Amino acid sequence: IFSIVVFGSIVNECYVNADSQNPELLCIFNKNESACSYGIAVGIIAFFGSIFFFVVDLYFQQISSVKDRKRAVLLDLGFSVFFSFLWFVAFCFLANQWQRTTMSQGFSQGADAARAAITFSFFSVIVWVALAVKALQRYRLGTDMSLFATDQFTADPNAPTETYQSPPFTETLDTNPKGYQVPAY
Repeated sequence: IFSIVVFGSIVNECYVNADSQNPELLCIFNKNESACSYGIAVGIIAFFGSIFFFVVDLYFQQISSVKDRKRAVLLDLGFSVFFSFLWFVAFCFLANQWQRTTMSQGFSQGADAARAAITFSFFSVIVWVALAVKALQRYRLGTDMSLFATDQFTADPNAPTETYQSPPFTETLDTNPKGYQVPAY
């Protein structure tokens, strides 16, 4: 949701006309197009990444391979750490460019949207760090039964094989089974 706020506020209100005579739209962050583009790109990619990992979490129990489950958890961990860093860069970059912005007539109308983008970029750093910590905890669980099922593990090739046993409670009614002799006293 924070990514929607960031890229939505930048797209909707952070492109303004510097004056009424020039119809060109300028980025409100110190007239730096890179700042607006970076905020929009990180927000959109984070949004779609969040949807993807939400779907992976929904279907996680249906992944039958332990290796595939491990890959999903590692991918989640890597993505969360990477986006924690990208959101930190976005927060620093947008805050720096906003600090250097000189307020003019046209720029004052998008000031609240710019502050919202900066604020929610900061909140996104916290949320993505928390997601990275949760993914790390999930990875460390490793062989927990709820995460990785033991019936998926391959058997040790050196282990002895079990022989066939008859089903329980199917005893024969023969009093002298084959090969067994009653001792005489």
